[in-house]
Amino acid sequence: MAVEKFLPVAAFLAVILLLRHAPSVIAGDIVHDDDSTPKKPGCENQFVLVKVQTWVNDKEDDEFVGVGARFGTTIVSKEKNAKHTRLILSDPRDCCNPPKNKIAGDVIMVDRGNCTFTKKAKTAQTANASAILIINNQKGTQFISFGLFLVFGGAGSWRMRFDGMLSGSYLMNVSLFLLFAELYKMVCEPDETDLNIHIPAVMLPRDAGARLKEMLTSASSVSVQLYSPRRPAVDVAEVFLWLLAVLTILCASYWSAWRVREAADEHNKLLKDASDEVPDTINTGVSRVVNMNMKAAILFVVLASCFLFMIYKLMSPWFIDILVVLFCIGGVEGLQTCLVALLSRWFKHAAKTYIKIPFFGAISYLTLAVSPFCITFAVLWAVYRTHSFGWIGQDILGIALIITVLQIVHVPNLKVGTVLLSCAFIYDLFWVFVSAKFFQQSVMIVVARADGSGEDGIPMLLKFPRIFDPWGGYSIIGFGDILLPGMLVAFSLRYDWLANKNIRNGYFLWAIFAYGFGLLVTYVALNLMDGHGQPALLYIVPFTLGTLLTLGRKRGDLQVLWTRGEPERPCPHIRLQHSGEVSPE
Repeated sequence: MAVEKFLPVAAFLAVILLLRHAPSVIAGDIVHDDDSTPKKPGCENQFVLVKVQTWVNDKEDDEFVGVGARFGTTIVSKEKNAKHTRLILSDPRDCCNPPKNKIAGDVIMVDRGNCTFTKKAKTAQTANASAILIINNQKGTQFISFGLFLVFGGAGSWRMRFDGMLSGSYLMNVSLFLLFAELYKMVCEPDETDLNIHIPAVMLPRDAGARLKEMLTSASSVSVQLYSPRRPAVDVAEVFLWLLAVLTILCASYWSAWRVREAADEHNKLLKDASDEVPDTINTGVSRVVNMNMKAAILFVVLASCFLFMIYKLMSPWFIDILVVLFCIGGVEGLQTCLVALLSRWFKHAAKTYIKIPFFGAISYLTLAVSPFCITFAVLWAVYRTHSFGWIGQDILGIALIITVLQIVHVPNLKVGTVLLSCAFIYDLFWVFVSAKFFQQSVMIVVARADGSGEDGIPMLLKFPRIFDPWGGYSIIGFGDILLPGMLVAFSLRYDWLANKNIRNGYFLWAIFAYGFGLLVTYVALNLMDGHGQPALLYIVPFTLGTLLTLGRKRGDLQVLWTRGEPERPCPHIRLQHSGEVSPE
């Protein structure tokens, strides 16, 4: 491939690699443990997210989210087991001294500061409080990474939303990062020995405390309910995302192979007709196809790294808006390509009749007809993307874009596929893990969270709502975890069809199975790693690439797969001439 061809391909794949990743948090990641904080008998709880549901004058009101302390009793996980308890404000506010107001099994709300967390809890317990809510009214926070993105909404209420983390080649069940929440890890002092605390302690952010104080001053009665619901080990969203990823590659592979085989059949037909000038119909019949080469595969890692570092330094709301616009442009092109290919089966005349349009050249009437619909669809998604139904439009545009890319960019042989996936594998590991040693934080994770952007995050991912998760949110997979392995899977089906291999004797069935299994193992690993994100390609690349390499070697096809990427095809035109020479006629 010429330099002018592989540079755009490398740049395009660099952007895909950069924007494809979605970090993962496991089911049950409302639990967070930290070995760096001291543990001792009576002070060894895990840090858990806690829901604080309020009732004002016996009417259900706002719900807040806090974090449980290292000490105290375990907070119940089921809402039905959590008691409604009256809330009172401590006097003195810091609860460093015995409260002046009478407490009869109430939940007491206190301010942080002036004494240790354990002293506040002991004082509240001695005063007959059933639980203590500590308001973090001080700056200088210690953020805790869990698995939900919590944002303080209007009127002091908490709402949950996806934070749009996008990093590495992560799979994500829901990214949980307590931002703007000002929550602090409440631990015991190293020299404390008497830790006989039997009431739960929960820290709430400053804004939540302000809202609770407003309730207490304006209402005759305020009660709260404390509970920490566990997330399901497996949510239906994960199953649907797995199916979306596998079916997208399946659809794109068959479309790609069908176009190549159609061009090959046309090529053979012309050869059999003994045409004097036989065009390269395999290339001309499969229009707009760009074959990757090793230079492009290596170059895209360098470009992706440059783009990533630039975003790391320049992350802001306007940059997220630019990504949304770019995604809409790509989504329109992808949706238009898929619809035209589908509708051309019924509207053949409109698909083959063209009109010249300034700046765009010759465009078919069918393309002209579907373009307004595609543009309108993308614009509506951009306007309503933050709504609860926005994920539907994002997935439609994303799947159409992925399928279209897999038609345009082909891996010509196993050698290029190996270099491409290996480079992406190294890129993931470096920017997710190794970069933290140079920049004191993982560059990929910072970009993933879109820190400083104040936005919902980048849109280059597929997501599905966690329907049965009490904490809500979305399960997510990045584009690149479908696109890059998908190029290799699509290559295997093209080879099978050109070699006339059936589904059992070919490579495609094994490749798609290996991809699906690698993706499944990634989900399992995420659930076993206690919330620590894992690069998905860490599992997908060995399974997918390793399967094809091993199978090709065993069957004796590795040399052809590695170099040519397609089987030797006899030339009917030459056979005809040869048979004419030896014919007795």
